[in-house]
Amino acid sequence: SAEFFVTIAVFAFLYSLAATVVYIFFQNKYRENNRGPLIDFIVTVVFSFLWLVGSSAWAKGLSDVKIATDPDEVLLLMSACKQQSNKCLPVRSPVMSSLNTSVVFGFLNFILWAGNIWFVFKETGWHSSGQRHAADTMEKQSSGYNQGGYNQDSYGPAGGYNQPGSYGQVGDYGQPQSYGQSGPTSFANQI
Repeated sequence: SAEFFVTIAVFAFLYSLAATVVYIFFQNKYRENNRGPLIDFIVTVVFSFLWLVGSSAWAKGLSDVKIATDPDEVLLLMSACKQQSNKCLPVRSPVMSSLNTSVVFGFLNFILWAGNIWFVFKETGWHSSGQRHAADTMEKQSSGYNQGGYNQDSYGPAGGYNQPGSYGQVGDYGQPQSYGQSGPTSFANQI
């Protein structure tokens, strides 16, 4: 299980380096025919599964190592310690902190790769096909509002914006109010 865990770690590291080189230097080849994102998505799913399996196997293997190297258990297995005349005592407990840390980092790698699945999925054509559908419906809706060109001259003094109008609204004290405009409210179409 330890060899499997380390093998996954080495291959994940090498794949990450290769993917970084492709992302930086070969972006156009990566996007060509949508092959790069699909391959990246499949490899990411496989690596996240392998990290889960490898971390679980290594955690079980480490548990077995802890049981096998427990000083009290080792002393019971030694024939010299079974004699009454000999006193066998463990000098110190084994240090397993670095091995425990490797299991924790294995599961953190699983979380990292599994979380990355969503971001790689967004690069594939599967995600963009749903976005294209939403964009097509927005285009169909906006095409009904096609208004043609704007005539800038109609907004001048003779245009319709300079005409004060009364909307028949009554103010706070029962007096009618009028709302007039003295000029255009938007300058977005002026060159």
